[in-house]
Amino acid sequence: MTTPDTLKHTRVLLKLSGESFQSEDSPLGTNAIARLVDDIANAHALGVQVAIVVGAGNFFRGATLGNVSIRRSTADQMGMIATVINALALRDALESQHVPARVLSAIPVGGIAEMANHQSAMDHLQSGRVVIFSGGTGNPFVTTDSAASLRGIEVEADILLKATQVDGIYDKDPKKHADAVRYDHLTFQQAVRDELAIMDLTAFYQCRDHNLPIRVFSLTQPGALRGALIGKAVGTLVTQGDLS
Repeated sequence: MTTPDTLKHTRVLLKLSGESFQSEDSPLGTNAIARLVDDIANAHALGVQVAIVVGAGNFFRGATLGNVSIRRSTADQMGMIATVINALALRDALESQHVPARVLSAIPVGGIAEMANHQSAMDHLQSGRVVIFSGGTGNPFVTTDSAASLRGIEVEADILLKATQVDGIYDKDPKKHADAVRYDHLTFQQAVRDELAIMDLTAFYQCRDHNLPIRVFSLTQPGALRGALIGKAVGTLVTQGDLS
C-alpha cells in the first residue's frame, strides 16, 4: 500500500481539459466526471495536495468561437465563464465523495466562488482541500495552459500534470501517423528544438524558466494519476535535463 513516504510528489497542479468532462451526448458527462473524481479522490487520500486548473473545451473554445459578430476578447471571456461551470461541477462531485474542495476564480463571480489569490490557495491546500482554479488567468488571449503554468508556479507545485486525450508526447500526431513514437522523457530544449506541441509556448516557457517539470499523460488509463504521483514512468516527463 502506498504511504506518504513513497510519494514522488506531494503537491501537484493538475490541468484538466474541458473535454475530460464531456460524454458523447453532454458537455458534462456523469461517467466522465465520476472517473475524474475517483482519480482525484485517490490522490487526495494519499495525502497529496491537489490544485486543479480546468479548461472549457467541452463547451467551446474562444479561438474558434470568435467571428465577425463576437470579438475574440468576448469569446475568451465566455470561455472563462464556462471554466467556472466546470469547476463548480467538479467541486460538488468531489464533495459528494467527501473530498473537501474550493473553487477559486480569476474573474469576479461573487457569491459563487472566491477570487483567486495565492494566500487563499495555499491555506486551502495546507488544510487538506482540493483547490480548483477557474476563470483562466482572468485575461483574454491567454489559454488555460498558461493559467496552469502560472498557478503551478504560484502554489509551488512539485510538478504540472497535464491530462490529455493521448498517453504522452509523440514525435508526430499519433492519430494521423501509425508510426508515431512516444517519448518517455524529454528536456525542455529537445521539445523546443523538435517543435513538439506540449502546450502553448507561453505556458511551456514559464515552466522551463521556473523549473516546473511537466508530465503529460492520459487520465483514461486506469491508475495513471496514482502512477504519476509515486514516480512511475507514466506518459512523458519534460524536465530541465537528463534524468541520470
